[in-house]
Amino acid sequence: MGAALLLLAASGAVATEDGKCSAEPPADGSKADCGCSGDFKGEWYGEFFPGIPKIKYEGPKSTNPLAFRYYNAEEVISGKTMKDWLRFSVAFWHTFRGDGGDPFGSATKRAFRAMHANFEFMDKLGVDLWCFHDRDIAPEGDSLEESNRNLDQVVEVALELQKGTRIRPLWGTAQLFKHPRYMHGAATSPNATVFAYAAAQVKKAMDVTQLLGGQNYVFWGGREGYQSLLNTDMALELDNLARFMRLASEYKKQVGWDATLLLEPKPQEPTKHQYDWDVATTVSFLRKYGLEKEFKINVECNHATLSGHSCEHELETARINGVLGNIDANTGDPQTGWDTDQFLVDPREATLIMLAVIRNGGLGTGGFNFDAKLRRESTALVDLFYGHISGMDALARGLRNAAALLDAGALTKLREERYASWGAKGGIGPKIIAGKVGFDDLEKFALSHPDPADDVGSGSQELAEILLDMHL
Repeated sequence: MGAALLLLAASGAVATEDGKCSAEPPADGSKADCGCSGDFKGEWYGEFFPGIPKIKYEGPKSTNPLAFRYYNAEEVISGKTMKDWLRFSVAFWHTFRGDGGDPFGSATKRAFRAMHANFEFMDKLGVDLWCFHDRDIAPEGDSLEESNRNLDQVVEVALELQKGTRIRPLWGTAQLFKHPRYMHGAATSPNATVFAYAAAQVKKAMDVTQLLGGQNYVFWGGREGYQSLLNTDMALELDNLARFMRLASEYKKQVGWDATLLLEPKPQEPTKHQYDWDVATTVSFLRKYGLEKEFKINVECNHATLSGHSCEHELETARINGVLGNIDANTGDPQTGWDTDQFLVDPREATLIMLAVIRNGGLGTGGFNFDAKLRRESTALVDLFYGHISGMDALARGLRNAAALLDAGALTKLREERYASWGAKGGIGPKIIAGKVGFDDLEKFALSHPDPADDVGSGSQELAEILLDMHL
């Protein structure tokens, strides 16, 4: 999750000579900003995306780039509407705070009145959910108190804009990785005061996410790791990370917030080694500290590939461990070695992702957050719509494909036949599963039966891939 923290553009206030904010719009009709909010409705803003209509479904034959070809929100697939299966979300930091910078270039885009634009964008896109870091939507102040006031003012803007809509946050989070205080981590910092400051920041972020009606809260430990073990007490840092997560879970219960807490794995970048390297590592962490019932996992596809896995692998690992909670829908470039956060548009990858989601029965309170940004060279406002339309259509197409593939049954049959010996009545497989045999029994069985070499069937991977391709 990158967050380009620009000047607050969500407010409708105007700076006065003493540096304070006026609640009145400029007399000359201009739209000056300052770091706090005045008129929360912002009636004088007008339209941010003129000429762009509400995006509608027009079907696969449409040649209109501002229309959905596969995403038909109310269409029922495998017993649920597409909208319920996919629960799309707009990532505030990339969409309205992304400045076009990359590791080798400066910003190419300007921020504008982001919160109002965010709601107009979601309305035109037909999306009801969005995600944010606290420091995306309000600037860091000179003190924690000032930062909290800034956040309160922008949240009031969002609350006003939510009225009469179904728009709510999918999740919120605290930005615990950019400020110098977090240079050595937040929950894993060697400085206990930093731990306390981070806890206060997370408490506030949880409060405002609950106030806005969010159903989830995400922890991404961008600095929760190490650069060198020579100066790192890994045991203490992991223990402290668990203490921090336990405190967050306890606070959620204390305030009566029925939300899902999510951990988001990533192997490295910005640290050399982050403690939540991948899903399996994160599951192990949760189980070691008795937190497996308190947290689920937010899988980011680009993070999966950075850890040496496919997104499909990470989703399956989360699913079979009962912790799949949310997906950050993006992808990387196989020729680029860092987290590029591109829109996921490959129908094959989208189909594999949706196979896992359907087998999981959906994502519960989670959804698909577009943690994806435009390319640095894409600077037109309409490009924001093109990016999200392409991502929504890809996953909708993947949903259609995956449902059809499972309904056809051939792939399921292939898998079941491959493992048939584990369910064969009277065979050794069911006895092993039931725990009715030991090594002595298995030795006797092996000695009394022919070598299974000639009985091991083909994996038929090529056939499985053909069956997949038939439904792309």
